[in-house]
Order: sequence, then structure tokens, then C-alpha cells
Amino acid sequence: MNSKFNRFELIKSAIDSLDRSYAPYSHFNVAAAVLASSGKIYTGVNVENASYPAGICAERNAIFHAVACGEKGITAIAIIGGLNGQITDYCPPCGVCRQVMREFCDPEHMTVIIAKSTDEYKEMTLAELLPESFGPDSIV
Repeated sequence: MNSKFNRFELIKSAIDSLDRSYAPYSHFNVAAAVLASSGKIYTGVNVENASYPAGICAERNAIFHAVACGEKGITAIAIIGGLNGQITDYCPPCGVCRQVMREFCDPEHMTVIIAKSTDEYKEMTLAELLPESFGPDSIV
């Protein structure tokens, strides 16, 4: 697990983005902040759509934001969320988001933080969340 980064800053970046979430159907707002290999932080929020499959999770939004800005490596992600934007519990990433994370990291060293606040959070590696994963190195 990557231990050399500012967890407070990463979690706060996610928290500060939460009010930009667009969740008029589920009312479950989620925000994520990704730490790229370059040291830059990129944020994303969930964006719902009346045609449900057309929406996107906050984690993928943040990762795709980083990739669109030229990043190819992710070292950490912080995820927060809750009903009507109230953070009352941990908000783990869905399976699709875990697989997208896997595309841009070393799962043994990628830190995934699920947080209630900057002081109350859990962290684990992506390998713990997505064991025996399939990734770019699987296609040889």
C-alpha cells in the first residue's frame, strides 16, 4: 500500500466535490478524488441520467478525468457518499469501478480509502477489494 501521500488532502478533495454530484433519481450522492502518479489530484462525482445506464459513478468519473488530462497511473483514491449528500457511513466502490481502477494501477500498491470524514476512514489495497483480478498484464 502506498503510505507516502496526504490522506487528509485527498479525502477533503472528495468531500469538497460532493455538492456537485447529480443524483436526482437515487438521491445518493457520491464523490471521489484520485491521486495520480504525477502527484496531482483529480475529482469526480456521480452523474445520473433519466436513462439509468447512461449515468456514471464518481470513481470512474474521477479516473477518466485524470486520464483525459494525460495521466496513466493511479496510486490512491478516496471515496465518500451518502443519501441526500449526508455522509453517515462508508461508501465502497462498485465492481465496475474496481475493475476500472485495476486498469490504471498496481493493485498491490493502490490505496483505496472509503471515508466518513477526514478523520474517520478505512483504507485497503485494490488487491484486497478485487482479488485475483484481470488487468492489462493478463493480456499478453
